[in-house]
Amino acid sequence: IKMIYATAKKRISIIVVITSLLLLIIGIKLSYLTIYRNNILSSLATDLWQRSLPLTASRGFIFDRNGTKLTYNEPVVSVVAIPFQIEDKSETAKLIAPILNMDTNVLENKISKNTSMVRIHPEGKKINDEQAKAISDLNLKGIYLVQDNKRTYPYKEQLASLLGFVGIDNQGLAGLEYIYDSYLTGVDGQLNYLMDAKGGLFENETSTIVAPIQGLSLKLTLDLNIQGILEREIVNAQVKYNPKEIIGLIMNPKDGTIFAIGNRPTYDNNNYEAYDNKVYNQFLPVFSSFEPGSTFKALSFAAALNENVIDMNNGYYYDKGYEKIGGATIKSWKKGGHGLQTWLEVLQNSSNPGFVEIARRLGKDRLYNYFKEFGIGEKTGVDIQGEGTGIMFNYDKYGILEQATSAFGQGLSTTPIQLLTAFCSVINGGYLYQPRIADSLISSMSNETIYTFKSVLKRQVISEETSAKMRHALECVVAYATGKKAYLNGYRVGGKTGTAQIAENGAYVDGKYVLSFIAAAPMNDPQVAVYFAIREPKSTIQYGGTTVGPIIQNILRDVLPYLNVSKQDGGLKKIYTWMDEKYHAVSNYIGLTKKEVKSTLYKFNFIGEGDKVIDQLPRVGEFVKEGSNVVILLGE
Repeated sequence: IKMIYATAKKRISIIVVITSLLLLIIGIKLSYLTIYRNNILSSLATDLWQRSLPLTASRGFIFDRNGTKLTYNEPVVSVVAIPFQIEDKSETAKLIAPILNMDTNVLENKISKNTSMVRIHPEGKKINDEQAKAISDLNLKGIYLVQDNKRTYPYKEQLASLLGFVGIDNQGLAGLEYIYDSYLTGVDGQLNYLMDAKGGLFENETSTIVAPIQGLSLKLTLDLNIQGILEREIVNAQVKYNPKEIIGLIMNPKDGTIFAIGNRPTYDNNNYEAYDNKVYNQFLPVFSSFEPGSTFKALSFAAALNENVIDMNNGYYYDKGYEKIGGATIKSWKKGGHGLQTWLEVLQNSSNPGFVEIARRLGKDRLYNYFKEFGIGEKTGVDIQGEGTGIMFNYDKYGILEQATSAFGQGLSTTPIQLLTAFCSVINGGYLYQPRIADSLISSMSNETIYTFKSVLKRQVISEETSAKMRHALECVVAYATGKKAYLNGYRVGGKTGTAQIAENGAYVDGKYVLSFIAAAPMNDPQVAVYFAIREPKSTIQYGGTTVGPIIQNILRDVLPYLNVSKQDGGLKKIYTWMDEKYHAVSNYIGLTKKEVKSTLYKFNFIGEGDKVIDQLPRVGEFVKEGSNVVILLGE
């Protein structure tokens, strides 16, 4: 008995020890879980139970240089579903599908997925007010309307090709919206809540919100007021000439920043799906490539001056009406030629044979290298989508005929942005800048400038001395020769006209031209450079100076005062022919008697009572067309 008792006692002791050890281990484990692992386990449980509804972040705005909004974010809603909470998925689909213009079976399949949340995409994305109210009135369990926003563009066709547009998920798909998408895109937020296994909400649990963060805003160098001037001229040219294409571009020649840019055809970026993708994928000022014609002569003339192969004022060339080179005959536009000319007159008269001689004197290597230095045949690097490179001859195939024709802008092609950028280097001291449209990135929350984009100087192509000569030469073109239609009294305008034939299938087509004009002002200190081109205009003289010259004049007449460029004396005086309309500065008549008001240059329209002039329109010094009316206000 004693032996049995001892054995039992020993076993009981072992059991007690083992039980105590087990209880100790369990206690330690519980203490570890409740004290040390509590936060981790709570987090894991929360992750298991937590559900989130998306809060879409707004994109940053796009502003012009003066802070005017070019884009807006319109608040809208989108539809999401929580499948666990939907009791009758078939009935729910039947009720909602007609509102969203969806197939009932497709919607039922979407809301039957084994997932915590389903976005009804794309039909339920950014729905209109009527749809939102209809769904809200149904008060269906498991169906929610969540915050979203829609990008809108108030200036529509005017800036569509530049700004581009976004997709249904607010991602940039074209234009600046695409180029700067990573900056403009915000960080989405969310509404977090806890849900049990049956899809119900936990009682006494508070939902939390992670607020969305709006993307950075983009400020442009573009000036909406200057853009409006350009758009006005584009619209007028469209109505008047009904051309195939119109291209306009206005830049600051000092740093390559873009003031205004536009084209036709265009589209409404609020409704881009209604247009052919070629319209919104081809922004003509940076994409389109065609022979520049005589506007290109500014580059080859600058190269010749810089290399001292011609003397602009003291050297001479005899234009007999043609030059033979490489088995071809290059003719002058004037039958019989221009005769003996200074080299400055060769530029003024736009003499093609004279530029054949310039190509000869420069030679293959120098001519080719200068064109490459001016950026011909390569992208400018402008921060606008879809830039083309133009077409430059391969060096190995750059024979004497190709050299001759390229000197006067034929046989190669340039994009408008490429040509205007090169032209700016001709007149700004010789400095080739990378053009740009972005000015800075701005915090949408604090309105503070986060980053400022800098102008990039690529290289100096010609000397400042040569550039000064070119400014004078180009001013002579406008005052004395083919560019007279762009002459603007009181301002020193310089430029070059262009009339280029259009090649199709390797041959020039009769009657199809690109009429263009490139100009800048004032030529003693250029503040603005303009390029305007019309492709295949109808019912007009097919000559760039005649058709586009007045457009350039209209643009500069309004842009220069807006930029606070004052009128000045010392510019070249326009040489008039019998065909030109003459303009004269209005004299000061204030203080004179009615009898003392006299002029043979314009007519007077007297208003008011009295004998003394107390005011007048136009004001003193303004230029008016000869024979037009001057209003005189009389009083005591």
